[in-house]
Amino acid sequence: MTQDLQQTKDDALDVPTSAEYGTGATPATAIESSIASAARTLAEEPSLQETLDRTVELAVAMVDGCDAAGISLVTRKGRIETPAASHALARRGDELQYALNQGPCLDAIRETDLVRTNDLAAEPRWQTWADQVQEELGVRSMLCVQLFTSETSHGALNLYSRSTGAFPATALSIVSTFAAVAAAALTAARTEEQLTSAVQTRTVIGQAQGILMERYQLSPQRAFSVLSRVSQDSNVKLFDLALQVVETRELPVP
Repeated sequence: MTQDLQQTKDDALDVPTSAEYGTGATPATAIESSIASAARTLAEEPSLQETLDRTVELAVAMVDGCDAAGISLVTRKGRIETPAASHALARRGDELQYALNQGPCLDAIRETDLVRTNDLAAEPRWQTWADQVQEELGVRSMLCVQLFTSETSHGALNLYSRSTGAFPATALSIVSTFAAVAAAALTAARTEEQLTSAVQTRTVIGQAQGILMERYQLSPQRAFSVLSRVSQDSNVKLFDLALQVVETRELPVP
């Protein structure tokens, strides 16, 4: 597993370090450049899922000592899921937290914006989870940062390490800043995806209206009313019904 984790880090997107900026670059300048590079990279991803996947890759590449990273998100139904993980270790570590209803990522989501543990072997806060994740995955330290919070969605960025004390206080600033950048990128990607979906929905419903108008000589308002009534009577979502009409050129009978 250690070799797989190192390969994950090697395969992640290269992020500039101070050595790549010449002798005149200060650590602060390198960090700022790394964050700026990450922001540009995330902004270029074409979909929400690809933005999520790249976020965890960047987290592993940017944060020294991080062996794997995952993102926890709260769904509309209140469930917590991991839609992206850089390695199976992070996904399994997250899943154990959800199953046991304890762990640092849950605290980051529910209680505070940052949770850190330097040694899970001496961690009293989530003892059942800590014991299991050490035994099964070899995880020794973690850093979880609240990814974003809104009325409808929030989550956490979860960084895992197989070493004790992997996330010192000096790492908190860059991780928090990166989390804020990632949150903005994910919000933008989600908004774009929702807008695209809304346009597609309106287009399909409009096409179905047109088919009914032509076939049954209906007005636009009457065609939409027919679609709405059949949708309610058949307990089928309006978009799904409209899609059936477009594909079959027929109005299903409820």
